[in-house]
Amino acid sequence: MEIELWWLSALPIFFGLGWLAARIDLKHLLRESRALPGSYFRGLNFLLNEQPDKAIEAFLEAARVDAETIELHFALGNLFRRRGEHDRAIRIHRNLVEREGLSCAERLHALAELGEDYLKAGIFDRAEDIFLQLRGSERDGEARQALLEIYQAEKEWPKAIAILSAPSSALDHHEQRLLAQFHCELAANALLHGRYEEARRDLEQALAANRKCVRAAVLLGDLALAAGLPDEAIEAWTRIERMDVDSLALVAERLLTAFRQSGRGEQGRQLLVGYLERHPALDLLDAAFQIEQEVRGIEAAYALVRDELRRNPTLLGLEKLLEAQCLLATPDQRSDLELVRNLIHQHTRRVARFRCCQCGFRARQHHWRCPACGGWETYPPRRSEEFDLAP
Repeated sequence: MEIELWWLSALPIFFGLGWLAARIDLKHLLRESRALPGSYFRGLNFLLNEQPDKAIEAFLEAARVDAETIELHFALGNLFRRRGEHDRAIRIHRNLVEREGLSCAERLHALAELGEDYLKAGIFDRAEDIFLQLRGSERDGEARQALLEIYQAEKEWPKAIAILSAPSSALDHHEQRLLAQFHCELAANALLHGRYEEARRDLEQALAANRKCVRAAVLLGDLALAAGLPDEAIEAWTRIERMDVDSLALVAERLLTAFRQSGRGEQGRQLLVGYLERHPALDLLDAAFQIEQEVRGIEAAYALVRDELRRNPTLLGLEKLLEAQCLLATPDQRSDLELVRNLIHQHTRRVARFRCCQCGFRARQHHWRCPACGGWETYPPRRSEEFDLAP
């Protein structure tokens, strides 16, 4: 009971101390706010009213009144960078970097902002120098991502690989896929110049980084076919079914070529028709139609296309059906059928595109990296209008 009475007697003292601390903090806050120039508050008001031009002028005036306001200079630099005035942003952040009396954290912050200015301005060499200086600091993660962006923009794939392959790097799934794509870029270039062993090594490393890298399997088949080994190419491309069934459409024409070269037309027909039945796609339909016509004749090819059109009605499939009908028709019928087919073809060739699911950019051919937004593996392997064009 004595303890409880003691606490009750002490409560007014605690309340008094709390009131006094609040008064001291309030006085300190008011003193700081009076020290800030009025142009600072005008700038904030302009920002809140979405008037960035007037806000910048007000902040510039505030910075002239109080040159020691570090955060104000950071805010100004970021505003200039967002507006595309990179030279002004660079000037502000460079002055901060060179200023004496900054703490270590403030100097690193200024250096990171300056690197970002150079990056957005497209001055990659200076941006790279700055972000390399920031490696190993508390800004290491930020520097690592910026360097990856620079090396991808400049297609410096060995440097990009070195960033991701550092011993301290624990890669997430996205970065594993990136690493595989970087190795595929090197392999594609080596394959283009006939350096087959070099290409194979990079493709093995790509699959080690991401065992479901479809592009690596595609390139392995290309490598085998270029070396005159169609059976090995077929084996590489058929593995794609276990990686991503939709991506089989990307190698349909390649498989057709390889089976022709190996002289195994009937096996190729069975494989492609089986793929078409299990995983219907327009590019598979085109390859299956061609090999069906070569092995079993035009009537069998026509029946194949007709049955597929009934299962998956699309205008692109209808165009293929009309092509088959033209081959079966009499000369008098053929002219009318070709007229209809040409009309459909003029429409379908404009819409039979691949479309980036990140930015919507459309292209006639499939890209592993979007030419517009730079995203990796953002193009689905099917043509975007396959099912949108159903009559």
